[in-house]
Amino acid sequence: MLSQTEGVRGIAGHSGPRNDAKTEKSARTRWLALAVASFAVAALLAYGIWSRVKANKNLGAETSQLAVTTVSVVAPKQTTPAQEIILPGNVQPFISSPIYARTNGYLKNWYADIGAHVKQGQLLAVIDAPEVDQQLAQSLSNLNTAKANLALAEITRNRYQGLIKTNAVAQQDVDNAVGSYNANQAIVEADEANVKQLQALQSFEKIYAPFDGVVTARNTDIGDLIDSGSSGGVKTDMFHIAQPGTLRVYVNVPEEYSQGVKVGMSANLALAEFPGRNFQGKLVRTAEAINVTTRTLLIEVDVQNPTGTLLTGSYAEVHLQIPTQASTYLLPVNTLIFRSEGLHVGIVKDGKVTLSAVTPGHDFGDQIEIVSGLKANDQVIVNPPDSIVSGQQVQIVQATLPGDTK
Repeated sequence: MLSQTEGVRGIAGHSGPRNDAKTEKSARTRWLALAVASFAVAALLAYGIWSRVKANKNLGAETSQLAVTTVSVVAPKQTTPAQEIILPGNVQPFISSPIYARTNGYLKNWYADIGAHVKQGQLLAVIDAPEVDQQLAQSLSNLNTAKANLALAEITRNRYQGLIKTNAVAQQDVDNAVGSYNANQAIVEADEANVKQLQALQSFEKIYAPFDGVVTARNTDIGDLIDSGSSGGVKTDMFHIAQPGTLRVYVNVPEEYSQGVKVGMSANLALAEFPGRNFQGKLVRTAEAINVTTRTLLIEVDVQNPTGTLLTGSYAEVHLQIPTQASTYLLPVNTLIFRSEGLHVGIVKDGKVTLSAVTPGHDFGDQIEIVSGLKANDQVIVNPPDSIVSGQQVQIVQATLPGDTK
């Protein structure tokens, strides 16, 4: 029989290999879990780094994109060879005349009021001038007396010239008779001249129209004292007559356009009382001299007005097509850059800015004419920032001139 100690050892020795297997399995499980955990940590760490790198890359790209200035550009509009200018004009009748009195007196009657169409030689008014009438009557009497004296002197002269042939009278008496005749003849001629003068003054008592036209003013009435101004008083302006069949429109053209204005060119008139309607005119003459005060050239445009549609004294806008010597461009005024070096515009070429010096022409308010410094295919920046410089990278957004069709 085995002792008790040996039995115990036998039992212990029998369970030893089983315990070692368990321990080894448990160790493998722990290592596997540790590997999985390490892999997961590594994956999370790699994902975090990748996300951070991607975010930094996106941020850098976005920052670079935002750093490029975005601009709108516009193409210059080329002007036409004939440029239209609009200038104010004064519409005046072809002939306009104030009618004054040539004799003193009181207005007896008038026969034409404002708006009356009168013909040349038509009676307009009659002046009552009794002083002139009496002076004429006196002069006629003096003329008749002078003629009677002349007739007597002629008879005496002829008689004495007949008697001298027979030596019945002295030569002195003949000479006296001839001298008396010549003196009386001179008196008759003087009296005749005086009568003609008073007859002319009497004829001025009737006022006639000097030409066909329209009475535009009547400045006197029956009973008014009429003063011809011969005695130093203020002359009486009785009527105004205008001939509106053809109208003269006077326009002051700025000096810069004076070389393009030629006699014979056409002009269109626009008046506020005729919206949407134009009246054709023709440039007939120029002053051929620049006014030193206004620096303008005075021109005359004639407009036919047979029906009297246009009224004299009206204000008109005169449209003239002035030929231009060189091709120019129009730009919005908000494309200009004012620098100490002069006037510039920003032009985009290959995504970069080039500042170009330009020469301005006429200012049309929202647009300005550029005489030099531009090309037809240039892309000009609209509303350029003050900090813009040549060589700066920009992004383009296309724009158009005001009024352009898309």
